[in-house]
Amino acid sequence: MRFLFLIALLVATPSAFAQGLDKEGAIDTIVGSDVTTGEEAANKDEGRIIKAIENSSAAAAAVRRKFSLDKVEIVFIPDLDDKDTQIEAKLEQYKPQVTELRESIQGSAMFYHAVDSRSVQLNDILALEFDDNNGVTIFVKGRNPEGE
Repeated sequence: MRFLFLIALLVATPSAFAQGLDKEGAIDTIVGSDVTTGEEAANKDEGRIIKAIENSSAAAAAVRRKFSLDKVEIVFIPDLDDKDTQIEAKLEQYKPQVTELRESIQGSAMFYHAVDSRSVQLNDILALEFDDNNGVTIFVKGRNPEGE
């Protein structure tokens, strides 16, 4: 009887026992670091973004292995649709690898919540690049919703 009461209590008030993502600091705890955002023109780091796209399969594997990050930077590329760039051609050429990367991000609570916390849609992720200091830069198509 006590067991049934306990189960009924848990079912009736699940939010009382679970930590929601709206709770202050929940996203930072999952990600393990602050998530910063910025914007830059497509042609500013075109070579760097293309190299990251070409490295999508290796990046996807690294995303699946990562369990902590010291720095997450999300860089929005607002003018990507304004003109034909080598970035768009490279995205088309590496479409299966970029899809694999997006799926790896979706499957990682840490990466997914980092991008989701900044209103980034998975289909807008172009590429990501790890640095030597346990940090990552994620390149995203579109405008920064935070207006930075």
